[in-house]
Amino acid sequence: MFNVPAITWTLTAVLLLSGSYHFLQATKSHQLTDRVNNILHALMNILMAAMLWNLVPSTMLAQIAVLAGAALWFVIQAVARPEFKMLCAGSQGRLKCVYHSLSMAGAAVMVAMMGLATTGHAPAGALPMAHAHHSMTPAAPSTAAATLGHSPGLAIVLTLLFGAAAVVFILLVLRFGAAKTSHRHGTASGRSARTAHGLEAIGAAVMALMFATMLA
Repeated sequence: MFNVPAITWTLTAVLLLSGSYHFLQATKSHQLTDRVNNILHALMNILMAAMLWNLVPSTMLAQIAVLAGAALWFVIQAVARPEFKMLCAGSQGRLKCVYHSLSMAGAAVMVAMMGLATTGHAPAGALPMAHAHHSMTPAAPSTAAATLGHSPGLAIVLTLLFGAAAVVFILLVLRFGAAKTSHRHGTASGRSARTAHGLEAIGAAVMALMFATMLA
C-alpha cells in the first residue's frame, strides 16, 4: 500500500500490537459484550494489517461481511434501550459505540476500495451474476468496480473524519493526563481510559493515513 517499507512495517507493528491488546482485554473481560467488542476490534486491526500487504484478497467478501456485521452490532448497542445495561449505557457510551460502528464500516469500505482498485473487477462472489448478464451489460461490473476502487471524494471525507477523530482522542488523552497531574496520582479506571483513548487515537490516525493514500 505504501511505497516506503519502513512506513508499512511500522503501521503493521502498530496494528498488530493494538490487536494483541484488544485480544488480551477480551480474555480478561468478565462480561460477554465487552469480550465480543474487544474480539471485533482485534479482528479489525488484523484485517487492516493484512490490507497493508494485500494479503488474502480472495476473502474480500468475507472480510467485508464480518466488518459490516461488526458495524451493525455496534449500531444495535448504540440504539439499545437503557434497560439493557450490558450494552452501551449513557450518552458517552452511545457516542463511543457510534464511533466504533463508523470505524468498522470505514474498515469495510477500505477493504472494498483497496480490493477493487487492485483487481479492477467485482468480488469473486459477485462474478457469476455478472457473467449471467454478460451479454446485456458486459462493461458494467468493471466500471462500477473502477468507480468504487478510485473514489477520491469518499477517501477525502473518510480521511478528514478519522483525522478529526484522532485529534479528539489525543485531546482526551491530554485531558486525562492533566487530571492525573492535578490529583498527583491516577486511578485504575483513569489509566484504563487513557489507554483506551490512546489506542483509539492511534487507530483513527492509521485509518486516516491509509485513506489518504487512496487520494492519488
